[in-house]
Amino acid sequence: MALTVLVTGAAGFIGMHTCLRLLAAGHRVVGLDNLNAYYSPALKQARLARLQALPGFSFIRADLSDTAAVAAAFAAHQPSHVVHLAAQAGVRHALEHPYDYSASNLTGATAVLENCRRHGVRHLVFASSSSVYGGNTRVPFAETHPVDHPVSFYAATKRANELMAHSHAHLFGLPVTMLRYFTVYGPWGRPDMAIWRFTDALLAGRPIEVYAGGALERDFTHVDDAVAATVALLERPPSRQTSTDPARWQASSPDTSWAPFEVYNVGRSDPVSVNTLLALLEQATGRQALRQELGMQPGDVARTCADAGKLARAIGFSPSVPLAQGLAGFVAWFRKHHGR
Repeated sequence: MALTVLVTGAAGFIGMHTCLRLLAAGHRVVGLDNLNAYYSPALKQARLARLQALPGFSFIRADLSDTAAVAAAFAAHQPSHVVHLAAQAGVRHALEHPYDYSASNLTGATAVLENCRRHGVRHLVFASSSSVYGGNTRVPFAETHPVDHPVSFYAATKRANELMAHSHAHLFGLPVTMLRYFTVYGPWGRPDMAIWRFTDALLAGRPIEVYAGGALERDFTHVDDAVAATVALLERPPSRQTSTDPARWQASSPDTSWAPFEVYNVGRSDPVSVNTLLALLEQATGRQALRQELGMQPGDVARTCADAGKLARAIGFSPSVPLAQGLAGFVAWFRKHHGR
């Protein structure tokens, strides 16, 4: 059955790919984005142009912190499902611009939650982040691990989003699924992320800033895998548990309650170091990196690694894109997109 899906952050990286997947499945998609200048609006416009060329897609330009505009979008389109991907991203940007995060990630998220419950949305799929695991040293990161010590303001806002969403699930019966994405990359990706920056520098012959000796490890997840999981979960809303005895759920895992609420890690469960990433990009570009060695940056963590077992049990998730293949595809797209 065709759904009407509101996708916030539709001109963003994961947003565009999610819209494409939903449209290909025959759903009606309403995209919402403010096209802000955190990174090149031209890239966002180019993504948006791909979507606007397809039947079944409509677009609203609005800022999530404009609560009246968000309410109007819900009232006009009456979405049955919502994929909330819009957020102010970036760990380092938050060091100098924290109010950008409170406006988008807190006020904006509140507007989405409130309108979902007021308009009877059947399922809200909400982007969180692997950054909520903060300073955890126990790997792989599992949904049952404590997430009470964020090491960046961005991470703090995403953890706040999880708590806010749970409260709406508990109070109003709004089915919510939170997705903790692990370093998603691929064609049409974000210019502020390492794979884009490294590729750009390699092709231009510029030095590459390498932090902590390149020993930092990340669980890189191809966008095709991340979107496949997102769309598969969209039609599987969590249900309210039959028991409302706190003793039952408090004794079990921390991500369990009687509310219709679930949290899933979305990652490959196969972290690699920045040094390995650079070597693979050197191979894909045919260029040798010029390294500029720097220390550990505020807000960074040494390693991320997803335990994706819960997601596998729920939807049979198994990542299909190996890192070397995904990086080669990204470099090919990058060369074409920039005419290099």
